[in-house]
Amino acid sequence: MRPLARTRHRNACAALALRWRGITSNDFGTLLGSNLRILKSIILQEGTGFAKVWMKSSKSLISYESGRIYFENYRCCYSSLTPQPQLLYELPKQSKAEKIEDSLLCQCPLVSDHVLPQASEQKPSLLALTANNWLYCLSADNGETLHKVYLSSRFKFRSLGWDISQETFYVKSIQHKQTVQARQAGVENNILMHLAIFKVFPLDVVGMLEINKKVFGKSTVDVLLSQGVLAVSHSSKCVKLYSFEYIVEKFRTRELVLGEQCDLYGPRGTVGEAPYGIPVNIQIKECPPVLFEVSYFDNGIQIGGHPWHYIHTPNHKRHRGTHHICSIRDGTLLYSQVTVTSSGRTVKRRFQQLDDDPGQETFKMVKYEDELDLLAIVDVSHTEDEGQANVRLHDNKNGALMKRISLKEPWDVTYCHEVHFDRDTVIHIEQQRNNNFCCHVYKINRRKNV
Repeated sequence: MRPLARTRHRNACAALALRWRGITSNDFGTLLGSNLRILKSIILQEGTGFAKVWMKSSKSLISYESGRIYFENYRCCYSSLTPQPQLLYELPKQSKAEKIEDSLLCQCPLVSDHVLPQASEQKPSLLALTANNWLYCLSADNGETLHKVYLSSRFKFRSLGWDISQETFYVKSIQHKQTVQARQAGVENNILMHLAIFKVFPLDVVGMLEINKKVFGKSTVDVLLSQGVLAVSHSSKCVKLYSFEYIVEKFRTRELVLGEQCDLYGPRGTVGEAPYGIPVNIQIKECPPVLFEVSYFDNGIQIGGHPWHYIHTPNHKRHRGTHHICSIRDGTLLYSQVTVTSSGRTVKRRFQQLDDDPGQETFKMVKYEDELDLLAIVDVSHTEDEGQANVRLHDNKNGALMKRISLKEPWDVTYCHEVHFDRDTVIHIEQQRNNNFCCHVYKINRRKNV
């Protein structure tokens, strides 16, 4: 086992003493950055360890997002920001039709001169999609219903997705299958799915968009919104990108306002209320200009960075197992070697390698803690009876191993696991036998006699 890398840290006590004497900035961003550097220094000190402080089991899936742990299908919410998780709220039990099927946590820093109409909208909220096509906006602190929108009585919606850069989210319907009767009658169904698109801060509707195979091609299999573009996937393992702004400007027939009357394509009703819902007001009649097109072998593509780049596996079997990082501008290959974890996540290889002994350890997942600029890598050492997991904290700039955190509970490789590293907290969510789940929470502590 390789020794931990040594690094010099600014003394936290000295930094706090300067602040107490008034030698500090009043800028919130500068203060936050200073606080995070102090926290990082404390975490990486030799005398700092992580101890398990809490665990809780559940018969249903457990989810974690930004300091909140959700149990019983988002009905119970615990805060992980306290020394031991504490119950924030517990919603009433729901019927099967009211079951939450997907959710997004909605929060961001607001500019001081940007005041929203209601004070409750200034705080984090949970966007929740129920089985009966209602979209709820719940307070993330107490579960209070802030808004609710009925989507449609015609289409079944199943999932939520973010287009964070545009402060937009979308609700995706299930794929529309052709009925036996329509097939027998020779009627072809070209509508693949529908997307309901909303703005946040404050909540507002952009519209309902239908994805038509006559427009995008018969090989169309899926779509999503990201970075202001509509990404359309094809069964030929090709992705095409289109400007969503162009689509809205050219093909939106009418602007919609939640709570107002509308008679678009049928009887009059109230937008966002049952049974009217959100009418289809974005109908693409012709294929928009293609901004970008790329083929891939498997796992699709990932787009990001500044300037924009994309990660993909070229569509040829000789490239199986490799990921290429290329410029969107001209397709120039920048990197062809990346770390690929067992869960399919990819990490840019900015350093030669991570400290690892492949004969004894297996990488299971990689997480990036952006506020501390640390990579959290989960490795599992196997014995005859069980696996033992460690969370290894690596310097993001050079890959040096800075700290090793041992998880006390055994790691059963036959079941699913999820690990989160969030500031001073490590959360391990595991599936157990009989389809049960358990959440383990670790917090930093100062070891004695160091």
